[in-house]
Amino acid sequence: MAERIIILGAGESGVGSAILAQKAGFSVLVSDAGKIKPDYRQTLMDLGVEFEEGGHTESRIVEADSVIKSPGIPEKAPIIKLLHNKAIPVISELEFAARYSKARHICITGSNGKTTTTLMTYHILKAAGLKVGLAGNIGQSFARQVAEQDFDFYVLEVSSFQLDGMYDFRADIAILMNITPDHLDRYEYKFQNYADSKFRIIQNMRPEDSFIYCGDDPVIQAEIAKRQIIPQKLPFGFDQVYNPGAWAEGEQLNIVINNNPFNMSLFDLSMQGKHNAYNSMASGIASRVLEIRKDAIRECLTDFQGVEHRLESVIKVHGIEFINDSKATNVNSTWYALESMKGKVVWIVGGIDKGNDYSILHSLVREKVKSIVCLGKDNSKIHQSFDDIIETVVDTGDMEEAVRAAYYLAEQGNIVLLSPCCASFDLFENYEDRGRQFKNAVRNL
Repeated sequence: MAERIIILGAGESGVGSAILAQKAGFSVLVSDAGKIKPDYRQTLMDLGVEFEEGGHTESRIVEADSVIKSPGIPEKAPIIKLLHNKAIPVISELEFAARYSKARHICITGSNGKTTTTLMTYHILKAAGLKVGLAGNIGQSFARQVAEQDFDFYVLEVSSFQLDGMYDFRADIAILMNITPDHLDRYEYKFQNYADSKFRIIQNMRPEDSFIYCGDDPVIQAEIAKRQIIPQKLPFGFDQVYNPGAWAEGEQLNIVINNNPFNMSLFDLSMQGKHNAYNSMASGIASRVLEIRKDAIRECLTDFQGVEHRLESVIKVHGIEFINDSKATNVNSTWYALESMKGKVVWIVGGIDKGNDYSILHSLVREKVKSIVCLGKDNSKIHQSFDDIIETVVDTGDMEEAVRAAYYLAEQGNIVLLSPCCASFDLFENYEDRGRQFKNAVRNL
């Protein structure tokens, strides 16, 4: 009898897993606690894959030989606890898909910068003519691509939730951008648990593999000191010369791998700001490890276009610039956003707080922010943190109201910055929905 795989969650990850599992000859049931989106339901029907929605039938799920879990389902969910109690393996889509692919994996994780670095790395590899796929937390699922059009290389954006369900998976090149408090609600509010999760990116790596990481990050430095690191270490940063690795000196970005130097002006990078220099260094090192030509890397770092909802300039209205940074769902992302602002800011902030410590923003907010517009169902923590620092802190209940309030508070030469610091699920479907609503509201002013 065919081995039975149950897939929990029928989003992009779950449906991709179903396509691959069916192709690999498994008996498949897809189970979603909520409603399945029409296009995903249609895909499952076309495949002839059995599915249920609006709840999990426990008696059927515990019959599984193994379970593939959507990254959105927390470990403390009753169904996951039940599976663990019955010793039924629960894995991530990436763990499952990697079993059916011989491709090399370039895996990127971190609290901030991972989407930009993932897209930048993919841009360079694709421009260099490699047969490369883009997957993980971004775009079409890894499992679907492995099933339908397997590539030689995959650039994978990997979240801590995906890493938690990965056991035998191995990265050929692992990139760790930074570790700052995020998603602590999923890690028992223990920062060490979250850091341990991020370091799963290097599990199973071999001496010939490469571990690229931010050498300036004190948390990463402390964690490396506690661990035996098997792959080649390739740090990047501004604090010192990282050779081998990448560093900035004066106005120049330098990369050295195998005593072979690459350099270019920081001013030539298409994405400006310190955080983007980090992203460029990380993707540049990965590209040099893969022996991509220097001129190809230089060209790609010069012409790369940014990520939607990440410091995305929308329009200017009466001399007021509106910037969409909806992707900033934690304090550190917003710190980078505020740090890169060149004028006085009216800051739109709020949503679902994931255990945020706003104190690290205090000095920047004093320096850069003239007024705050709260956008969330519960803004009490934002008021506690900033009422004594900023004279005007107003509450709003939806995006149109927030944008109008920010517009009235701003004056010519100011910047209205949506950089929420928080998850979006109290008022929006996701951060993309929040960013799109912001852009629509701005255009309707």
